[in-house]
Order: sequence, then C-alpha cells, then structure tokens
Amino acid sequence: MRKLLLIAVLHAVCTYGQKIDPAALDALIESTRTSFSAPGVAVAIVKGDDVVYIKGFGLRRIGAAERVTPETRMAIGSTTKAFTTAAMAILVDEKKMDWDDPVRKHLPWFRLSDPLASENVTMRDIVCHRTGLSRHDLFWYGTSWSRDEIIRRIGLVPLTQPFRSTYQYQNIMFLTAGEIVGKLSGGTWEDFVSKRIFEPLGMRNSDFSTRDVVKASDFATPHVRETSGEVKPIAWKNIDNIGPAGSINSSVRDMANWVRLHLAAGTFQGKRVISEKNLQEMHSPQMVIKEDGPSRELNPETAMSVYGLGWRLQDYRGRHMVSHGGAIDGFRAQVALLPREKIGMVILTNLGQNNMPEALRFGILDEILELPKRDWNKLYKDTANKQTEEARKRREEALAKRHKGTKPSRELDAYAGNYEHPAYGTVQVSKEGETLAFAWGIGKAKLAHAQFDTFESPQGTGVLDGNTLQFQLNPAGDVSVLEWQGMRFRKAPPAPPASASGGRN
Repeated sequence: MRKLLLIAVLHAVCTYGQKIDPAALDALIESTRTSFSAPGVAVAIVKGDDVVYIKGFGLRRIGAAERVTPETRMAIGSTTKAFTTAAMAILVDEKKMDWDDPVRKHLPWFRLSDPLASENVTMRDIVCHRTGLSRHDLFWYGTSWSRDEIIRRIGLVPLTQPFRSTYQYQNIMFLTAGEIVGKLSGGTWEDFVSKRIFEPLGMRNSDFSTRDVVKASDFATPHVRETSGEVKPIAWKNIDNIGPAGSINSSVRDMANWVRLHLAAGTFQGKRVISEKNLQEMHSPQMVIKEDGPSRELNPETAMSVYGLGWRLQDYRGRHMVSHGGAIDGFRAQVALLPREKIGMVILTNLGQNNMPEALRFGILDEILELPKRDWNKLYKDTANKQTEEARKRREEALAKRHKGTKPSRELDAYAGNYEHPAYGTVQVSKEGETLAFAWGIGKAKLAHAQFDTFESPQGTGVLDGNTLQFQLNPAGDVSVLEWQGMRFRKAPPAPPASASGGRN
C-alpha cells in the first residue's frame, strides 16, 4: 500500500513539476495556426497560480502588418457564459438568490410556453440547457429586438423536448440569467461583471461590446473562410442584445487571470472573489450531454460528457477537464481547466467556423502532460471534411427525392403578403420579377421554387440563407399558412384600401 502511495505522490510531483518547453509549444501552436489557415492566435497557459506561457502568433488582420500579441482583444463568444454564472455565484454567496430559486421569483413576467415548465423552471435550469427549448438564435442574431423583448418572445415558442429531459444548447436562457443578475444588483449585467469580476482580477483590457472593442489600441479583425477556401476579413458583429450569453471581448493576458481564479478555488492574489462552494457548484455535473456521432468523433479520448453551470465537463485520457468553447462571427475561443492538475489555458483566434482551438487544446495538453502524441489537426480537419461531404450527400439525396416538374399551386402573386407568428412576428413575402422573396428581422432573401408549394433561399444570402419555406392552402384554395423555422405563420388579411380624402361639394 505504501509503495502505491509513493508511486502516486511521485506521479503527482512529476506531473505538476514538469517544465514548460516554450520552443515545443511555439512549434505546435504555429503549425496548428498554419494548418487551419488562421490569420492569428493567442495562447496563455497557467500552472497553479503562475502564467507559465503567453504569446501571440500571426496577424490581427490579413493584409496588415500588426501582429497578434497577448494583449490583442478578440471576441470570446460563449465562454462569456461562465462569467454570467460566476456573477450568479457571487449573488448566491450574498444570499440575494439561490441556484434553485424559481426564475419568476426574480423576473415575475418570465414564462415558458409549457405551463409545468413555466411554473417550475429555476435559475439552475436556465444555465445548464435543460428547459426544453431549442436554440432560436435568430431572435437575437437576426433582429434588433431588445433583451426584454427577446425574453418575452421566447416564452411563446413551443418546447421541443419535455422540461428537464434533454440537453439543448440555449443562449436566450443565459440572457435571462444575466438580466436577473442586473436586476438583483441594482444595475446591469455589464456593471456587475465589470465591478465584481473584471476589477478584482485586473481585467482592464476587456469589454462587453463591439462599440468598445474597436476603440482599443490592440484588437483583432474577425475572419471567415469562404466556400472557395479563401480567408477574408469581415466586420465585427454587434451582439449586445444577447450579451450575457456571449458578448465579452478580451485578451489572453486578461483571461489568464480568469483561469487563475478558477484554479485557485475562487480566490485571486489571496482575495476571495467567489466562495469555493459555489465555484465548485459551477464545475459540478448538472445535465448529461448525449454525444452524437460528430461530437464523439471529435472527442475520441472522452467517455462521458456533462454540462455544469456555464461549463462543459468531460474526461480526457483519465483526467477531469472543465472547458467551454466560444464561437461568434469571425472568432473562436477555448478556455480549458484541469482542476486536479492545476493546469488551465486560454486560446483565442480571429478565424471563425473552425475547430482549431479544440485541436490546439488537446495538442497542448498532450505536450505539457507528456501524453502520447496524436495528430489532432488531421483528426479535426478530416472530421470536418467528412461532415461536409456527408452534408453534401444528404443534400443531393434530398434533391433526388424531389418531385420533378411540379409547379406552385397558385400564381406567385397569391403567395405575397404578411405572415404572422406570436413569437417570430411578421414574415413579409413579395413577388420580385419571376420569383418570390421574403424578409424578416434584419434580413431579406430571394426564393427559388423547390417543389409544389415549397420554396428555398440559396446559400450565401446572409442571415436568412439556406431557409426553406412551405406554403399551405386553405379549403377555398387561398394561400393561408407559411411554415418556417418549424413554426406556423398565418397569413394576415390584406389591409383595407385607404379611404379617399375630401367630400362632396
């Protein structure tokens, strides 16, 4: 028994006492960046309470000379969610709320469409993705609706799964949690996170909005890869209306302090920020994630995955990993912790729609833990190519099954009009030349006839690209219903003609 204990202790000393090899990490990070054609990337690695590696690679913007540094601000996307649950944890510490408080206790007008869920949904439920709501991201991504309006409208959308039965990622519930943080603290979510988290951690190079990030002296430009394969810069996407779910912008220098807080059980430089109890609650399993085929392929060293409170928990080669990714237009982020080994990292890149941060995360862990090496770049790129090919085949199979030679039941003018839904509002359908177009929120797209009374918008049309709209006729043969986003929109009667002005002589 003593021999086994000695071996365990020696293993721990070797694990925690390993020295970082900067040259090996430089080579790994740069090779991963170039493999994914990312313009830039920044990485910070923490061991214990020390930042043992921090560096920027590549460019802030393709075609410009400025290079990425540890101070370069980038969007951290959904890794923002853990800041929202940390704010909640502080309020729980102060007994201003409890994880299991009903949401309506703090936001009386909140509702879900299912009466059981609406009455029983708790603060815990809304930050571990188990309300039964699917994403409906167009509510915030495709509109200029306010935060309150988004929360009110989502209450009119039917649940797609029974309450508390299934993990379904849901941004608007985190928005709800953030709004409650603001209400309970007498200000806004931004005010509270800034004062109670950013300031104690010395995160002076972080902000909450695109309006602020572009005023910084060192910030990156977002990029996307076009279908041609070319990587191009795009404009920053303002997502203030979903802020608590994903609007923070930061640098790896600042985010390293965020990692230090979590590795130190809620303290920073000897000062308590969050109680150890509630920080551990954030890192504790709340909802099982059923891994599907693609996710399992991308996590071959993981047997089980669950969601905590703003964090994803999984095993990695026998180690407990707490992590979360972030993805918003033109950026990707990854924050990962090995709490038992006291190791953490932050990866930020200014290229969206790729899995480079996850591949790099595993590569770095293998390097610093001296685990067997695996070509994670190849695995992630091959899996992405496979998924793209499978999607292409599914598309071709669907096209092959379409009924050939069909045409709309009515003349195109008959489909034009306004279609209304209590949550989504109004979809406007118009005839433009020899085709139809539809507009909703801040987007508009032309439609191509698919079959019978089904139309679709082509890829590459912006917010509304790749959408399918199916019209239905009533018994009188009039177009009366539009199905879109899994919702039924009813056609509004035409507006009465304007009455003539003036009167008789």
